Amino acid sequence: MDVLERLNALLKARGWTRYRLAKESGLTESTLANIFQRNAMPSLDTLERICNGFGITLSQFFAQGKMVELTPELSEVFENWRTLTPEQKEAMLVLLHTFNHDKE
Repeated sequence: MDVLERLNALLKARGWTRYRLAKESGLTESTLANIFQRNAMPSLDTLERICNGFGITLSQFFAQGKMVELTPELSEVFENWRTLTPEQKEAMLVLLHTFNHDKE
């Protein structure tokens, strides 16, 4: 995976500038400029700060295929899901399928 390609794709998907990424990640603009202009590989610490700015994990950054970002709302859903019994999980799936079917 090309890290710079991935960074550019994330910027484009959000409609962000490098300036916005610098603000969101707490990095200086010159740090990001060095990465992009010199095709430099960011350090792990820098990449982690960039991911935090995007609101994603390192594993999400390097994930192949479709990436799903965990919003605070989704995190809450998953945290509650983990504590359900198998029967409760099945009931929730039926409910979700019903809601989605009603949209059609």
